[in-house]
Amino acid sequence: MPAARKDLLSDSGAAKAESGYSAKDIQVLEGLEPVRLRPGMYIGGTDDRALHHLFAEVIDNAMDEAVAGHATRIEVHLDADGYISVTDNGRGIPVDVHPKHKPKTALEVIMTELHSGGKFSEGAYETSGGLHGVGVSVVNALSDDLSVEVAKNKQLYRMDFSRGKPQGKLKKLGPVNNRRGTTVRFHPDPEIFGKTAAFRAPRLFQMARAKAYLQPGVEIRWSCDPAKLKEGSPIPQQAVFHFPDGLKDYLGETLGEKPTLTEIFAGKSKTDSGHGRVEWAVTWSPAGYGEADSFVRSYCNTVPTPGGGTHEQGLRAAITKGLRAHAELTGMGKKMSSVTPDDVMFGAGALVSAFIKQPEFQGQTKDRLSNSEAARLVESAMRDPFDHFLASRPNEAQKLMDWAIERADERLRRRKARDVKRKSATKKLRLPGKLADCSQKGSENTELFIVEGDSAGGSAKQARDRKTQAILPLKGKILNVESATNAKIAANNEIGDLCTALGIGLGKQFDLDDLRYERVIIMTDADVDGAHIAALLITFFFRMTPGLIEAGRLYMAMPPLYKLSAGGKTAYALDDLQRAELMETEFKDRKKVDIGRFKGLGEMNPSQLKVTTMDPATRTLARVVIDGDDRVTTESLINTLMGKKADLRFEYIQEHAQFAEVEV
Repeated sequence: MPAARKDLLSDSGAAKAESGYSAKDIQVLEGLEPVRLRPGMYIGGTDDRALHHLFAEVIDNAMDEAVAGHATRIEVHLDADGYISVTDNGRGIPVDVHPKHKPKTALEVIMTELHSGGKFSEGAYETSGGLHGVGVSVVNALSDDLSVEVAKNKQLYRMDFSRGKPQGKLKKLGPVNNRRGTTVRFHPDPEIFGKTAAFRAPRLFQMARAKAYLQPGVEIRWSCDPAKLKEGSPIPQQAVFHFPDGLKDYLGETLGEKPTLTEIFAGKSKTDSGHGRVEWAVTWSPAGYGEADSFVRSYCNTVPTPGGGTHEQGLRAAITKGLRAHAELTGMGKKMSSVTPDDVMFGAGALVSAFIKQPEFQGQTKDRLSNSEAARLVESAMRDPFDHFLASRPNEAQKLMDWAIERADERLRRRKARDVKRKSATKKLRLPGKLADCSQKGSENTELFIVEGDSAGGSAKQARDRKTQAILPLKGKILNVESATNAKIAANNEIGDLCTALGIGLGKQFDLDDLRYERVIIMTDADVDGAHIAALLITFFFRMTPGLIEAGRLYMAMPPLYKLSAGGKTAYALDDLQRAELMETEFKDRKKVDIGRFKGLGEMNPSQLKVTTMDPATRTLARVVIDGDDRVTTESLINTLMGKKADLRFEYIQEHAQFAEVEV
């Protein structure tokens, strides 16, 4: 036994550890301190995407007023000094004293307390994008300067904040006769986002424009100081967004001059069904389209859901079932029997916007909608209109059915070819215990889990569905391809095994049709080493097989970090935030809760690993995507953090080192 290990287990070592850990080491974070300490738990990080998420939170509040019918206009302005302001002509944030938080006003409570706001009440908002009550308070916490002006009851009020703390009491500025609503003006804190971080006008412009499409009744006015626009920028200094046809206009502009198989199928539910309402726009553009070019963009209560969710499932179901029903009526039912939703949506451009009273999102950044009733809501709203759309356009309906059948035939041909490659690849590997392949011959619904080491691999092999799930354990950390030569990459055994298992080549030799699995899933420990291995693997796929990511075939497994149990109830938490939420909800009335922390996947028994991380019915997967609007930044960041130039990495660490706190 190593000496260091003996010392940890000895009485003297234990006494030394105890003497260094006492009540003074226990911190209680109050108010908005947790947000500043761990901003990534609330906005997903501190990068450029997270920075612009602050704007999304503020404009979402204004849009909630518009969706509720209380605002018709929203103004967005980007100052030369980097401040952004969002103004609506809605009801205005309440400024009277809060009955439970006297002498604080409601405005101060909303801006300084997590989980506060009007979105929890049944009467304040029918639908809303912010049900967690943390959005604008998080923006306040992460801004070095923020001010709120409220025009209400013909009076103007103002309150100033810095880093989440009030800079004085609410001020009554005087009477205003022709103004109502709320203005939030703020500047992101350089201590959080870095000294060089700044809002980008093109991104803000597109975000504001997209909001106008989602609520046809609202007018959004954009303005920007000329200093924030680069020379030759296509972004105007001023613009007004108002789109009476909503998503139909949005889809038409997105497709541009591309030829389409059908007219745009667009519509909306006539009335609120009691569960919510839906708007949609769909068409198909075969010219130059492939699987990577197809897109479905979804929104819930005007909030983008890039991870998709149940509302997207409802759209796919409505289109697929409607096309199959039409095929039965026209004598093509047999030919359409092998068509899947993926075949139908191949080459499609689709937008769906759902308005739901109690949306449930996965994660604070609201990437994916999980309400089961949303699928039924969207499907029931779209089915009859789509049936009428097909029946009234027989020629276009025929083109669409022929297109889907052709895609299905191509898919079946590719599957047969992959079956042959699967057999030959398995023979080539000749690695007993290395690749535990799935038994299914075709690639449809199959998954390859890339795991770290034999311990995690052993648990994963026992937890998997042998028919559709394959396991490939890797030995240690994969080669960093960003700083390696082509010769070194070609000679690396782990990369060779990975490529052979996947059936793919690298670089120009990569062909998506060669991929032997429908999904590739990186499954690493929920710790720093696991994150490093995941970063190396994502870098590999980004550099050597970007088409795999662009096609939406690469995923990250989300194993839990904690297990909570009490009184026969067991729950799992992905991180500290979810653990705290479970303690407040599922275990609120429990006096004693056993909390266990998993050090790695190998510590989880197969049944735990299956239910939390591998079973499609209960797991959560995060799809790896490349931000199409900001690929240059992605390229630069990977080169900085993973590349050969240590000085760039050192500069980046120095610039962001203030975010880390280390006790020695």
